[in-house]
Amino acid sequence: MADRRHALERIDPTVAHSARRYNYLLGGKDNFAADRASGDEIQRHMPAIRLAALENRAFLQRAVRFLASNGIRQFLDIGTGIPTADNTHEVAQRIDPTARIVYVDNDPIVLTHARALLTSTPEGRTAYIDADLRHPRDILDDPDTRETLDWTKPIAVMLVAVLHFIRDDEDPQGIVDTIIEALPPGSFVVVSHSTWEYLPPEAIEKLELANPGGRFKARTGEELAKLFEGRLDLIEPGVQSASLWWAEDAAQPRPSIEDVAFNAIVGRVRAA
Repeated sequence: MADRRHALERIDPTVAHSARRYNYLLGGKDNFAADRASGDEIQRHMPAIRLAALENRAFLQRAVRFLASNGIRQFLDIGTGIPTADNTHEVAQRIDPTARIVYVDNDPIVLTHARALLTSTPEGRTAYIDADLRHPRDILDDPDTRETLDWTKPIAVMLVAVLHFIRDDEDPQGIVDTIIEALPPGSFVVVSHSTWEYLPPEAIEKLELANPGGRFKARTGEELAKLFEGRLDLIEPGVQSASLWWAEDAAQPRPSIEDVAFNAIVGRVRAA
């Protein structure tokens, strides 16, 4: 209870936050006027942003189903966001009730909803920690992370729609390397990342104007792949639009890559 009270004190409803804006774009109600205004501003320059958010979420669910169906029973979901339908633990535990999941986010409003993320099956386990991807050792060394996950067995790290909030001057390569180096053999990494490479130049120019301070860093598929070069063996089709990643398992017809401005990868961690 004290953690939730402290979280409420940290919430500033006058400043847009990525998790709440994403909740708004997904059609949720856990957001403020500033988040809605920010989402509407992005939508003016990227009209299909709501579709892109939904497709990104669907990619997460397909990736979790794939991994859980292939024996992965542990997930470290970083940049969780506000709970919505079919969260990582719900998808994984539907396949194996013993699955274990640690959720990570640094938005205080997510902490206030943590109870919804902790509704594990009796056989499995879930935990939520309040931490920031910019400090990966804090995530890896957190007591709840260490106790919930068995670090002698494979773990899937979910970096879904979060790396684009790490600027180049915040050492995204170092963050990725720190996480991957800590993972047990046989582990996986799941990533989706916003990209503007399919958008017309005039739209990109307007999006950059709407991104003061460069808090948001869109990257091309090539730039995304480079962050994981030599670290992962990518599952086919490799770096691909989230719309087309295993499109045969998704609702039809598929939206265009221009409308779904996210690239996605799933890769197995290479043996040291």
